[in-house]
Amino acid sequence: MKIRKACALAALKDVSAYFTQDHGQVAVFDATNTTRERREIILSFAKENGYKVFFVESICDDPEVIAENIKQVKLSSPDYINCDKEEAVKDFLKRIECYKVTYVSLDDDRDRNLSYIKIFNAGIRYLVNRVQDHIQSRIVYYLMNIHVTPRTIYLCRHGESELNLLGRIGGDSGLSPRGNKFAAALGKYIRGQCILDLKIWTSHMKRTIQTAEAVGVPYEQWKALNEIDAGVCEEMTYEEIQEHHPEEFALRDQDKYRYRYPKGESYEDLVQRLEPVIMELERQENVLVICHQAVMRCLLAYFLDKSAVQFPFRMSCRCKVESVFLNIEAVNTHRDKPVVKSALST
Repeated sequence: MKIRKACALAALKDVSAYFTQDHGQVAVFDATNTTRERREIILSFAKENGYKVFFVESICDDPEVIAENIKQVKLSSPDYINCDKEEAVKDFLKRIECYKVTYVSLDDDRDRNLSYIKIFNAGIRYLVNRVQDHIQSRIVYYLMNIHVTPRTIYLCRHGESELNLLGRIGGDSGLSPRGNKFAAALGKYIRGQCILDLKIWTSHMKRTIQTAEAVGVPYEQWKALNEIDAGVCEEMTYEEIQEHHPEEFALRDQDKYRYRYPKGESYEDLVQRLEPVIMELERQENVLVICHQAVMRCLLAYFLDKSAVQFPFRMSCRCKVESVFLNIEAVNTHRDKPVVKSALST
């Protein structure tokens, strides 16, 4: 217990440093296998330093859910590399028995003054108590919408458009001849997968709708999936933007994530717009999202846990991502990350 207390206090000092030195706004303290005494240490520390505490407790007593969780999550842990699967499952079940010895669950009566959410059997039931501010309400909203069972999300950019051929950004043009070929190839691929209860989502723009129609499955249109709004730069080439709006062109190169097109949007705006789409994706089973370049970057950034600095540009990640190539040629609309020499030097 002495060692446990020392570890808890050391972790709390890290939390404090995160707020005071690193200017953090939300800190996550892992209180796995916590005892009531450790919980009191956390609460006392928070009170002394003016922090708010919100407990998240996951309770699982369904053997089938536990077994599936071990297979899907725990077996990929570094603890079980090159370990026999059955032996690994037995070992983790022993760990669970050890956890039971020290773990004390939140008590609905004794802890009624605490802010917390209890999640039962991976989302079968929830118990929420004393949600006190916006951040806590957002945590509850997120946890009640996440999907914990295996499924597949297909992210597909629309086929090549007429404006893509001209090197112009944005707009609402239809597909080019090669774009139609791509849509047909996508439809053939999806039908060949025999995906159970597949849902298709598109934006409100012609190029995504025409791509979806070739699949032959009913689709749902989301305005939130529309391409980033380039404002006064809509349907211009990058060369035209540099010529007619040189300051804007330079500003975007300096901070692509926060830069907002005049009368348009930034990637930061787009992320906010996509939040309801992401939350609904968390709840769904198998979904094919036919969208746009900037939108797909944002969705990938969320699922691959990428930072705001990384995702406005092409990403390389350590996550395993399966890419499917349909072998239809198209123009390359990607613009590499520029080397910015100095502010507005151009």
